[in-house]
Amino acid sequence: MFIIRGFPVWHKLTLVCYTESNMLVAVDTGGTKTLVAVFDTDGSVVDSVKFPTPLDTHLFIRELDAVIDSLINKNELDAIAIALPGRIRDGVMLSAGNLKWKHFDIAARLKDHFGVKILVENDANLAGLAETRALSKIPARSLYITVSTGIGTGSITHGAIDEDLSESEGGQIMLEHNGVLLEWEKFASGQAIHKKYGKYAYQITSKRAWYDIAKDINKGIVCLAPTLRPDIIIIGGSIGTHFAHYGDTLNALAKEYLHYGNVPHIVQAKHPEEAVIYGCYYYAVDRLAD
Repeated sequence: MFIIRGFPVWHKLTLVCYTESNMLVAVDTGGTKTLVAVFDTDGSVVDSVKFPTPLDTHLFIRELDAVIDSLINKNELDAIAIALPGRIRDGVMLSAGNLKWKHFDIAARLKDHFGVKILVENDANLAGLAETRALSKIPARSLYITVSTGIGTGSITHGAIDEDLSESEGGQIMLEHNGVLLEWEKFASGQAIHKKYGKYAYQITSKRAWYDIAKDINKGIVCLAPTLRPDIIIIGGSIGTHFAHYGDTLNALAKEYLHYGNVPHIVQAKHPEEAVIYGCYYYAVDRLAD
């Protein structure tokens, strides 16, 4: 566990101030690490901690309890917003491929300890929420794609998570790859890239390799776009940080293969590594205002 100082600041114009007197805690649960951040009433991160994500849910809850207790007094807390990978329904994680967790009712387990409102949502949905609201103009429909350990998708309609699509798992769509039907994330995710090249994305310099990576990501995009009809597609996650290597190719391939109306422009997330945490903040503010 280590404290992160100098947490990246989200674009000031995109933050909605929180009108209650206490603070919010946001939790970004990843396949390998978990980030916990405390937001004050003007939407600024005042402290944060990152720790390795335990494989066991009991150990995860124990670690998370301890981290939040170390960051903030319970009396100063209004709500906890938690981002989890996989399918979420009524605050319960039904499944998550990379973590192997199933039917994990994290809200009930944290509620006993903290006694505040616990909000749970899919991580890609939350990242999409934050990144869409960071745009200069909020589109009617946006599609956020996080390409990291796995692949996740979040559909945003008029600046809010599309509840009808909130359980969708774009990374698990079945696509042809080298003559075999595979889940998209099995051949286009960060994990798949590392397996194929024996390198992490930041170590890849070959233009040919990045072209092939763009082709693999594009396979999922040209499958999802005609159905979801987004006005814009935002690429985030750890592979999103390397968008400069393949973004132009991705847009060119989309124009080549998509033949309906206006082809959505594909852009890099403004904060590909921090979008989930700020999405937690937005989600909590929205829900507390309901």
